Amino acid sequence: MTNVKLDFDTAFDEVKKEASKIITSGPSLISGYVNYLTETTGKMMRAKAVLATAMDADGNVPKDAIKFAAAVEVLHLATLVHDDIMDDADTRRGQITLQKKAGKRIAVICGDYLLASAIREISEVSQEDRYRDFDFSRYVQAIALGELRQNINNRNFGLKVFRYLSIIDGKTAALFEASYHAGAMAGGADKKTQKLYRRLGRYTGIIFQLTDDCIDYENTAESALKPVQSDFENGVVTLPLIHVFEKRPELIDKAKEGTLSKEEVFAAVKENDGVGYTHKIAEKFYKRAKAIINQIEMSDIQYGMLSGLLDKAYTGIKG
Repeated sequence: MTNVKLDFDTAFDEVKKEASKIITSGPSLISGYVNYLTETTGKMMRAKAVLATAMDADGNVPKDAIKFAAAVEVLHLATLVHDDIMDDADTRRGQITLQKKAGKRIAVICGDYLLASAIREISEVSQEDRYRDFDFSRYVQAIALGELRQNINNRNFGLKVFRYLSIIDGKTAALFEASYHAGAMAGGADKKTQKLYRRLGRYTGIIFQLTDDCIDYENTAESALKPVQSDFENGVVTLPLIHVFEKRPELIDKAKEGTLSKEEVFAAVKENDGVGYTHKIAEKFYKRAKAIINQIEMSDIQYGMLSGLLDKAYTGIKG
């Protein structure tokens, strides 16, 4: 692909078209199930990260970044399809989930197909010599391992903070890191700068997940556009609850016995400021991420874009 450059808004429109094409261009057997998913895209933060990271001093984006961004979004969609199966979720972003619409077995297969489609999209670009170091499969593996570690630790009420952070480092942060890495390569960043962008992406992903953990205890389903107040019932132990169990270890026994009610959990999270504690951890990563942005030489427009994405992850504007 020739590396023609586009302004950000045009590039973003092209990403949406490319992602839609990936989702809908499969055999009719698949497309009949997944086509409606083109209506469930969110803010597309990861795609925007690819484009913003690839941006030059004039605010233009190389066309190679479009395929990277589209592939990242389709991979993200595949992980959401699988997440909804594991969570038995009925809705996502205000739309009925694929597993609710077509059943779990079909949803698993469609999620696998979307994953393969994302990898194929990446392979069309990454054949070029300058992209040889971008190992997309490594990020896919990290995401899968993160999901597996989370599943293994379901109902692990003794889970520690450092262990939980290592889980979300793969489950959520790996895809953000992939986004920033791909954009940096497409934009021609040197190895040192690529490393900084990768770390920025990783921290942004951790912040995003920690903020998402708080949403389960703070928001309604209508405002979050997904099921909330469901993590504990699904056996998912997140940071607000980990903090509570460290403060009140007697509740761990009740949780193991199955006698700890949802109402008690929410009361304990509120009394022990589990949400506030989680926000403080997110703030530490936010400061690290901001310091990285300040280290990288970039234009004002790129600085504004990357800072804006970081702020969205930190304040919980979902994408």
